[in-house]
Amino acid sequence: MPFFRFTCQRCYQPLRWTQPREPLGLDTSGEPAASNLPSAHREPGETPEEGSTSAVETVVEKLQNGASGRTIPGDGRVSGPSPSSIFTLLGKFGSGRTLHSIQKSIQGTFDILSGEGDLDQPLCQECTDNLLKHLDTQLRTLESDCLIYKCYLDIRERVSEDGRKALQEELKAAELEEARLVRELEEVEESRERAAEALKAAQAEAALLDQQETQYQRDYSRLQWQQLDLCDELSSVENQLRYAQTQLACLEKTNALRSTFEIRDDGPLASINNFRLGCLAAVPVGWDEISAAWGQAALLLLALSRKLGLQFRRFRLIPCGNRSHLQCLSENSVELPLFFHQGQGGPSYCQFDRGMLAFLDCMQQFKKEAEKGEEPGVCMPCQMHAREGLIEEPGAGGECYSIRTHSNTEERWSKALKLVLTNFKCSLDWVSLRYCQK
Repeated sequence: MPFFRFTCQRCYQPLRWTQPREPLGLDTSGEPAASNLPSAHREPGETPEEGSTSAVETVVEKLQNGASGRTIPGDGRVSGPSPSSIFTLLGKFGSGRTLHSIQKSIQGTFDILSGEGDLDQPLCQECTDNLLKHLDTQLRTLESDCLIYKCYLDIRERVSEDGRKALQEELKAAELEEARLVRELEEVEESRERAAEALKAAQAEAALLDQQETQYQRDYSRLQWQQLDLCDELSSVENQLRYAQTQLACLEKTNALRSTFEIRDDGPLASINNFRLGCLAAVPVGWDEISAAWGQAALLLLALSRKLGLQFRRFRLIPCGNRSHLQCLSENSVELPLFFHQGQGGPSYCQFDRGMLAFLDCMQQFKKEAEKGEEPGVCMPCQMHAREGLIEEPGAGGECYSIRTHSNTEERWSKALKLVLTNFKCSLDWVSLRYCQK
């Protein structure tokens, strides 16, 4: 079914003529020529005048293109807002109308709706109402302006010549004031532009300062963390220092020799570092423990001699635990043992006795070296006779005890060893008071 497509000039909604009303105020008195124009609702192929129908559509399309200057795609769609449900329905191909009357009706409708050539396009109902409201507003504005102009004309006619001159002068003064204000406005505009440029520069500087502030804040935070870490480290070091000072104070009060060597001579057998030196029938002691006690005694004598700077003559002490011995310097480095164990391959009693005699000789050398000088020497309560291997019990009429095992009893031999440790105990106290406290 053929129909005609138009678009609204303002909202671009599509307009379609389907059974429109007869336009009012148009000339429709022309005689119809029904035989020349087919019905608008006739389908193609039902009438032989198909060429006439195509000609009518071509003419209408040319009229539409000439009026609007726009082309519509073949599918009837147009770009713009969605179609409205309100349309301006134009034209009608009745059986009693000619093509000339149709063109005249359409042109007249265009002229009425578009205001004599201001808008060369049909309008929808809503846009037409808006256009009429706008025209009414303009009309009222023009009428108001006309009234104002008439009032001014009446005032002008009533004003005298002198009043007109005064008004002219006031007008000139107002024009001068206006020119001055215009210049001031230009100056203000220039100042505003300069201020705007200065504001941009200040904003850029402010942005730069914000970035610097952010970076400084980050650096400050990082330095604060470092400060906290350093404070923690300083506190730790101070705690370590206080602990070290406390330990140092304790160590300064501590005697290394006394702490290292503990001698007890108040029992039936004397002991050094819990190793008993000697043997009794009531208190049996193994040779391993006695040899270990001799090793501790050799180590103590060597430490005391080094405090005095003493180099032993004839013998050299070699403390080796329970295998300690003395090396004879005059007999091609003969070793004199300070240990004994029964069985084959062990030292004999004779060698063991020679080792104990050599040890007593070294103690005698230490005593002589300690008694030198102006200061009081060491006070050993038990007198020693190194050549004979005897040691004398302190007191008037003291009895001498042999340090040898040959031709000696366990009781007397153990008593002699106990007196030796008694002298060591006194020597240890003397060296501690004289050298260690310094």
